[in-house]
Amino acid sequence: MKLLIQRLIAILLLVIPGIAAAYGFLLMKDAIYDYFVKIGDINVTSPDFAWGMFIGGAILFLLGIGFIGGWIFFRDRKHNYLSSRFRPKTPRPPRQPKPPQTEDNSAKENHISDQS
Repeated sequence: MKLLIQRLIAILLLVIPGIAAAYGFLLMKDAIYDYFVKIGDINVTSPDFAWGMFIGGAILFLLGIGFIGGWIFFRDRKHNYLSSRFRPKTPRPPRQPKPPQTEDNSAKENHISDQS
């Protein structure tokens, strides 16, 4: 029962921003559509654009899409599904210093290069 309630809450956390994004898209669409309708009306001399409705819809749309996109991004990061450019940077281990060359080592290297 506890798992069922947790899953229901998780679904609601995704559905509510999705509904907000859809409603924001509808507000933007209605603002643009109403403006075009007013342009075609002969009785209206100067059509006004509903900036408040359009900006409110854009904010709702971007917040809803941003929430869902961020949720998917962090879920995929947790499951290691991301491309390498989105993974957190891990520092490289320091390189081991090369041992100093002695004359014996350099003579062996010259001998090997002379044979080839």
